[in-house]
Amino acid sequence: MKVDLPVRPFMVLIGANGVGKTSFLDALSILSASASSNLNSMLSQFGGIANLLTRGKSEDLSFLVDMTVPGHEPLEYELRLAPKGTGYSISRELLSQKRQGFNNPFRHIESSDGDIRYYETEENRLVRPDWEHNPLETSLSQVPKMFRQPEELRRILATATQYHVLDVGPRAPVKMPQPMKPATLPGPDGGDLVPYLYYLREVDRERFEIIIDSLRAAFQDFEELSFPPVAAGMLAMTWKDKQFNKPIYMNELSEGTLRFLWLVSLLQSPNLSTITMIDEPEVSLHPELLSLLADLMREASKRTQLIVATHSDRFIRFLNPDEVVVMDVDDDGCATATWADSMDLDQWLAEYSLDEVWRMGRMGGRS
Repeated sequence: MKVDLPVRPFMVLIGANGVGKTSFLDALSILSASASSNLNSMLSQFGGIANLLTRGKSEDLSFLVDMTVPGHEPLEYELRLAPKGTGYSISRELLSQKRQGFNNPFRHIESSDGDIRYYETEENRLVRPDWEHNPLETSLSQVPKMFRQPEELRRILATATQYHVLDVGPRAPVKMPQPMKPATLPGPDGGDLVPYLYYLREVDRERFEIIIDSLRAAFQDFEELSFPPVAAGMLAMTWKDKQFNKPIYMNELSEGTLRFLWLVSLLQSPNLSTITMIDEPEVSLHPELLSLLADLMREASKRTQLIVATHSDRFIRFLNPDEVVVMDVDDDGCATATWADSMDLDQWLAEYSLDEVWRMGRMGGRS
């Protein structure tokens, strides 16, 4: 997988199975872990670095990202990970910024194969650490605080969060009573959905009402959410429906209803991370909900960098070409990524919807 892609506030990755959509999200999760001292743990979750390398095509895992700095050249961060024995090594790490009037870029971090150097502001030069440096974690995550722009890059990368399809099995956390505690997000498994919505109702009524209005727009018989206590320090949540006299508990709601409730709550959170990734949000959702979901995502992308991976051509119907990235595989078997609005589709879109153009094979991204 070798992808060079400019990012936009709202990005929806489409394509057939096996073209790299989820791998793209996983790569960002690894990059995020590298900035928060969780690289070793994250790679272990994937079964080690060898499990991530394209068979016979890649010898290392490398990233190159840049961050715009107003009035200055972009800040560039390069990270390269290579297999080493049964583990891995950080074979190269460079955080640098070109400077006007200088031939060489300013280097905040320059490390390779265990030779660690970082810019020490008091000594005004690159130095080796005189403190214990973990070779399995990046220098970006370990060196002392740097200048404002590098710190901003570290924060942006470290707070990226990936959400997978919500578990709605019989004993899933989202179906259980939950402890009453401060919560600013519903949690990746819905384990904080109840205290989060209860907290919003109490301290941010306007945002809570936006969630309620979204649910009423999606489900015409929905009336309200209630939070009955079920034990000391524990809350349940019930769904009031016009068709029933008694409230419906979370474990009685359909899979699609639970997942939509969780998605709406997530997208309305005032505490979304800088980068939010959602894999297959369309699972279990009725097609009529997808238009509303697209609108909610556009609104959320004003507060977070939102990257979505989907298999749903029905969802694509409600998107614009400048929101869609087509993932495909080239003749060498490597993943490619292309913005749909760069494909000269105007003639086709004059007669067909975006999902129809995709199904017709005019955008690639098909098996």
